Amino acid sequence: MLNQLRPALVLLTALTAITGLAYPLAMTGLAGAVFPTQAAGSLIERGGKVVGSGLIGQSFTSDRYFQGRPSATSAADPADATKTVPAPYNAANSSGSNLGPTSAALAERVKADVAARRAENPGQPVPVDLVTTSGSGLDPDISPEAALFQVPRIAKTRGLSEDRVRALVEARVQGRVLGILGEPRVNVLALNLALDEQAGT
Repeated sequence: MLNQLRPALVLLTALTAITGLAYPLAMTGLAGAVFPTQAAGSLIERGGKVVGSGLIGQSFTSDRYFQGRPSATSAADPADATKTVPAPYNAANSSGSNLGPTSAALAERVKADVAARRAENPGQPVPVDLVTTSGSGLDPDISPEAALFQVPRIAKTRGLSEDRVRALVEARVQGRVLGILGEPRVNVLALNLALDEQAGT
């Protein structure tokens, strides 16, 4: 029996060392060398301080800033750990709302969001990504149409011309990956940081 057990233990130890230690360390080192920014979390810095990640959205509620997609993420209720409370863009709890297309609660929420957006920019169609959540609840990007929809509000609130704000958006539109994958998009955090720099705040 010992003759059979010994090779099994040696093989288990060797495979654990290779697949559980050597391979992950090699891939981590390679990723850090080839894609240093992405391997570090695509962190965005301003004035030497990390202000966020290009991969995880943030909640912007002020009229002075571009706003991203609604987020359905939640967190434990401080008063009762068995319950949850809304916590937009909570990276520790990535999730969608799990509400289906026939959900009355979802329909009411979207209807209210559409009404609020129409009041913000009357006469313009509301881009769908401004009133619907992503599957992760952490989407950092919006469509160029969603960013341009918000230009009049931003320009009015900050006292800037619409052309100036529109040019800022258009300069930050990222195209499809390799020209074919995904859709054109604008990173909300990067756009808001550029907006602050443009306005000198």
